[in-house]
Amino acid sequence: MKSLVLASGSPRRADLLTQLGYQFSIVKPNIIEQQQPSESAPAYVERLAREKAEAGLQLLSAPAVVIGSDTLLVLNNQVLEKPRDKAHFMSMFQALSGATHEVLTAVAVTNGEQTRTIRVSTKVSFKVVTTAEMEAYWHTGEPADKAGGYGIQGIGGRFVTTINGSYFAVVGLPLYETEQLLTSFGLVSAFGSTV
Repeated sequence: MKSLVLASGSPRRADLLTQLGYQFSIVKPNIIEQQQPSESAPAYVERLAREKAEAGLQLLSAPAVVIGSDTLLVLNNQVLEKPRDKAHFMSMFQALSGATHEVLTAVAVTNGEQTRTIRVSTKVSFKVVTTAEMEAYWHTGEPADKAGGYGIQGIGGRFVTTINGSYFAVVGLPLYETEQLLTSFGLVSAFGSTV
């Protein structure tokens, strides 16, 4: 049985991988998350997922299959990352209010010999959010560690009017696509293969 390792400190990704029926351990690689000049958002999110998986593999002393993932928000061709502070959060949320944005999630799986990556795009629309609602949401603490400053699976879900694509990709790990990747590396979950 091949050992599976999740290269992520995200409890949401761990919960989703558990939901798929896999047994795994966790490592937390430290990579610099910074978009390169002229790097497109799709290329950026795929690079981060690959770098996390490959850095995770470097932390191990035994062979394993390692999964890395990253999620970005894109609005008007601008990448919205985790808020640096309250002012940054308020600025992002004013832009998201009443608008539709794209959530890009990439998943990379590596065994040291090959790395495979998939990317999922989901469109999310927000209601018009008042300044008072933004202030109250910031003070819950939920936005601080999330791309775009919100968690769809938490309190932030109340701002979402429509979603077109994968809900689980917005949370942080698209279930169907992740299982396809892991199956291609010979891993089978507790529920068996869907391929």
